[in-house]
Amino acid sequence: MKRPASSAAGQGLVEYALILALVVIIAVVALVFFGPQLAWALSLIGTEIDKAG
Repeated sequence: MKRPASSAAGQGLVEYALILALVVIIAVVALVFFGPQLAWALSLIGTEIDKAG
């Protein structure tokens, strides 16, 4: 039997949502892990911009 078009569209939407959820989880884990180093680097960049201005 052939599936209705709405079922295929719903499956595609679920797949995109799962990919988006995975990307969000990876981004949150990366920010938790690299957060202090990232804050330090951004602070250093901001200090150098203030010195130049």
